[in-house]
Amino acid sequence: MSATRKAYRSAILHSVGDPAEVGLEASCEYYPDGLLVVDEGRISALGHASDLLPTLDANIDVVHYQDALITPGFIDTHIHFPQTGMIGSYGEQLLDWLNTYTFPCEKQFADKAHADKVAKIFLQELLRNGTTTALVFGSVHPESVNALFEEAERLDLRLIAGKVMMDRNAPDYLTDTAESSYTESKALIQRWHGKGRLHYAVTPRFAPTSTPEQLAMAGQLLKEHPGVYMHTHLSENLQEIDWVKGLFPEQKGYLDVYDHFELLGERSVFAHGVHLCDEECQRLSETGSAVAFCPTSNLFLGSGLFNLPQAEKFKVNVGLGTDVGAGTSFSLLHTLNEAYKVMQLQGARLHPFKSLYLATLGGARALRLEDRVGSLRPGNDADFVVLDYKATPLLEYRLEQSGGIEETLFVLTTLGDDRTVLETYAAGRCVHQR
Repeated sequence: MSATRKAYRSAILHSVGDPAEVGLEASCEYYPDGLLVVDEGRISALGHASDLLPTLDANIDVVHYQDALITPGFIDTHIHFPQTGMIGSYGEQLLDWLNTYTFPCEKQFADKAHADKVAKIFLQELLRNGTTTALVFGSVHPESVNALFEEAERLDLRLIAGKVMMDRNAPDYLTDTAESSYTESKALIQRWHGKGRLHYAVTPRFAPTSTPEQLAMAGQLLKEHPGVYMHTHLSENLQEIDWVKGLFPEQKGYLDVYDHFELLGERSVFAHGVHLCDEECQRLSETGSAVAFCPTSNLFLGSGLFNLPQAEKFKVNVGLGTDVGAGTSFSLLHTLNEAYKVMQLQGARLHPFKSLYLATLGGARALRLEDRVGSLRPGNDADFVVLDYKATPLLEYRLEQSGGIEETLFVLTTLGDDRTVLETYAAGRCVHQR
């Protein structure tokens, strides 16, 4: 797993812009026979193999992938590390699901040994599915965040995570206080934020489980540490939205609760946003806040359909989230399959180039990391995946019929899953090999 100077030859595709803003043709760069040159964990060159091969030193190692596609590593903008063990839990919508499955599962993360074990499983699942950057919920326990960051540091991954802040409307065994959540979060920020490729996110679970005092403390943490992230949930479920109205009657809506406590900003990511009005989209846009689109979990919990065209209209930054454990797969390819269906149900189309954007550069922009990850631009971290056109007999046969890269990409996002990921690279190191 050492970072050495290497070149990787394959078909290569990456996003360079949002199709909604620059148009489909200008949104991607495609090299049918491309070369990606990696030096000390960073991309040093990208182009056509015929142009770049003659410029390489004779002794450079060139890895050639046949029947494969290199893309940037996938970016998951919303996922719950402590819910790994309860993925695929039956029969509830959001609020009952939290009480029946989520809270008892998260209780176990007070035990550091348990958190260590799950951290290894969780990160290996991300890498097996080609995800190289993720924005992650911990549990209320600092042990959960320490375990996750320790394993991510060992693998040199770009990871953003935080301890849940939750001081009401949850079991006693999972609640903190406004003061303890501030103190514990501050200690974690000082230990982990900016260490290697790690970043911290202030993480109130969602408005109903935080008192006004705790939300004020979250805002204070953001003021004191301007480079950290803010990560929470927003407008996922209609029953949840009514609950927020009852708890915060003085605010004009769900987003306004967070706005009141100064939690909106360029590093603020709100998961779901299924039921947003135009005014809320406008406010998200003008504050530079982002939404994590989580189609798999929105369908699984029956929460509703995210309105991507509405977000595009107001130029809201949107990334893609698997939302494990309500989401039923760590695979962003599988998640894009569900995203396509969510758009179809609303009479809209999700073009494969937009899918690629959401899973890579769109996620990077949502996280304000587009100068490091999300594309294969020279200077970026060498986080990339190799997708195997022959991963399954059906995929191989179907791609034999493909008329071009758009169709190939669409087939990969409808038939692809963890088996499609041949190799995953993080900072130039191979961190997963199928």
